[in-house]
Amino acid sequence: MAKLYDAYGNLVDLGRLREEVAAPSLLSVRSIWSEHPTRDLAPQKLARLLLDSEEGDPESYLALAEEMEEKDLNYRSQLGTRKLACAGLPLVVEAASDEALDQKAADLVRDVLQTEEIEDVFTDILDGLGKGFSVCEIGWDTSGRAWTPSRLSWRDPRWFTFDQVDGRTVRLKEPSGPVPLPPFKFLVHRPKLKSGLPIRGGLARASAWSYLFANYGLKDWVGFCELFGQPVRVGKYPVGAGEDQIKILEQAVRGIGSDAAAVIPDGMVIEFVKAEVSGSADLYEKLLRYLDERVTLAVLGQTLTSGQTKGGGGSLALGQVHNEVRKDIMRADARQLCATLARDLARPLVDLNLGPQARYPKIRLQIDEPEDLEALSAFLERMVPLGLEVEQSVIRDRAGLPDPGKGKDVKLLRPSAQAAPNQPQKPDQPVPAAQAAHAQAQPGPDALDRLAEQALSDWVPQLAPLANPLIQAIERAQTYDELRAALATAAQSMDPTALAEVLAQASFVASLAGNTGADLAD
Repeated sequence: MAKLYDAYGNLVDLGRLREEVAAPSLLSVRSIWSEHPTRDLAPQKLARLLLDSEEGDPESYLALAEEMEEKDLNYRSQLGTRKLACAGLPLVVEAASDEALDQKAADLVRDVLQTEEIEDVFTDILDGLGKGFSVCEIGWDTSGRAWTPSRLSWRDPRWFTFDQVDGRTVRLKEPSGPVPLPPFKFLVHRPKLKSGLPIRGGLARASAWSYLFANYGLKDWVGFCELFGQPVRVGKYPVGAGEDQIKILEQAVRGIGSDAAAVIPDGMVIEFVKAEVSGSADLYEKLLRYLDERVTLAVLGQTLTSGQTKGGGGSLALGQVHNEVRKDIMRADARQLCATLARDLARPLVDLNLGPQARYPKIRLQIDEPEDLEALSAFLERMVPLGLEVEQSVIRDRAGLPDPGKGKDVKLLRPSAQAAPNQPQKPDQPVPAAQAAHAQAQPGPDALDRLAEQALSDWVPQLAPLANPLIQAIERAQTYDELRAALATAAQSMDPTALAEVLAQASFVASLAGNTGADLAD
């Protein structure tokens, strides 16, 4: 096999494609155990964590992004909605042209991408939306005669880092230091949600501060509910009470909070003091709702489709606007996902099996409404007979039809009932059966058509008395005003007698034939 290069010009090592490169290991730098940076998370710790991620150590930030999806239900819901909206779209593979090799390449990619195993991995690839990038390792199967990706394994982004020079190229962590990723071995998705470094583009980074403040607000709210939900207990012990008596009273006061029952010595008193609330009791709810809306805006671009708008709804027009925003984001996610699949999966698949190509299959996720096949058929029915040439592969792709078997493909759609324009039928060329049947089905001219043709056979002298005065007026006029003045005189000189007489005779003959049943040919 000739030397192969990836999309970045790196030479492919076929031997390494059969190895598992980024597998987890308990004692290596790629351990499945993770730190928990949300523990005792404070503004100073979060600021340090985000800064470290920019300076080449994103491990703590990536662990934080993972925990945010576990602990923040709103963030998890909105991010999951965005992932599933894109991952659930039908995938379409289009051939670069109608040439046999391009069709074969498209069939090869289609057989791989349109399987349930690969489609289930789309959610793993879209993990880059939250963290700024995602990496999946391709497991190549060479047991048969072809190279086939048997699996796409999600790899923990904590096991990777970025090149210290450009901040964009993903490197694999090794004990000796970061190393380049082997070509054709990894699928790296870097969604471009904002300009700048990929590690700063993830939605987790944009939502981190809201997550921190929401944690503070939720803790305060829970503490408030605990104090406000039950009265304050005050235990009073008599003067001279011993240490043992004081401990008994203290245990009783604490026990009433959860057990609602206690036993105390005679002479001790427990009072229940009703808590008086000052200020707005819904302050914490407003804060948390506001923070949730900010996170939803960051993830979905709008809040109406998530039901978080003020008042719980909106007008139909506003809903349509928000839905268009949602579709715009979904189209961008789908386009970037398809670009990653084409670069890191489709191209290696084609190159390994068919060799390097000048053109590669196109991958797209079908977002728009299904094709209106009736409208498309009506358009082709009108335009193809007029000479419009359309590749059949284009029509099949728009209709969602599979390619025909070998030897059954036709390059262009052409009119079947007549020859193509500028290609007249030769006298000695046999007429195709379909064309002959079409010609026999067309009705010939009837008696009225022949009568009209006979009546107007000498139309030049018949129209002369009408047209000549107008023509003479146009020829004599030198200006527009002169022409307007001459037209009135010309109209008076126009004589319709000859034409009217011919038409009257033809009408009389047709009427007579209709009333008597006589043949017009007689």
